[in-house]
Amino acid sequence: MNFSEFIVSLLQVVFIDLILAGDNAIVIGLAARNLPQETQKKAIIYGTGGAVLIRIAATVVVLWLLQIPWLLLVGGVLLIWIAYKLLADQGDEHTEVKAGVSLWTAVKTIVIADAAMGLDNVIAVAGAAEQHIILVILGLLISVPIIVWGSTLFIKLINRFPWIIFLGAAVLGYTASNMITEERMLEPFFTAHPVVRILFIVFVIAGVLFVGYRKQKSAKQSQQHSYS
Repeated sequence: MNFSEFIVSLLQVVFIDLILAGDNAIVIGLAARNLPQETQKKAIIYGTGGAVLIRIAATVVVLWLLQIPWLLLVGGVLLIWIAYKLLADQGDEHTEVKAGVSLWTAVKTIVIADAAMGLDNVIAVAGAAEQHIILVILGLLISVPIIVWGSTLFIKLINRFPWIIFLGAAVLGYTASNMITEERMLEPFFTAHPVVRILFIVFVIAGVLFVGYRKQKSAKQSQQHSYS
């Protein structure tokens, strides 16, 4: 991997981190909302620090697992589902997240909630990093401060510019289809037929965007009918 490829992959990892971290940012805010302001900062820093360490460890495990035959294909298919859910699940609430009443209760809530919700992020980042753990660590070091201190702004940007979510889903679709074409059991076929590889990637991205858009549209129509 040359320097330009490294930078492109790093930007892809950071972008995926940010796109998939909207829910995690909400969880951080909900878990710490009942604490005094000074304690809130500590809960956010400690909780996010613990969550990052768990996520790095989980991503290392996933990177290792993706070396096993056919698991790159499984990971790619799962990531296609995650890209679809990113579009289909817009507007979900997180009212089940309890606010912590003490510093360590809030920290525990943040770490546990992030671990439970972070599987999609781990799989997506592992695919985008292409077995380079340094990309995973650098991506988290860049994106986590943005998530922690700029989460409110980022969520507002997504709400104001919905196309950001579609761009994120397209990046995930590309990462997923690329993972599948690099599956060692399938790679010889795609290497021998580069046009098929390109068409497959385009088909996956277009399919994710189309099906996700239809789901969004259907959900909005159902909401309008329920209000009327």
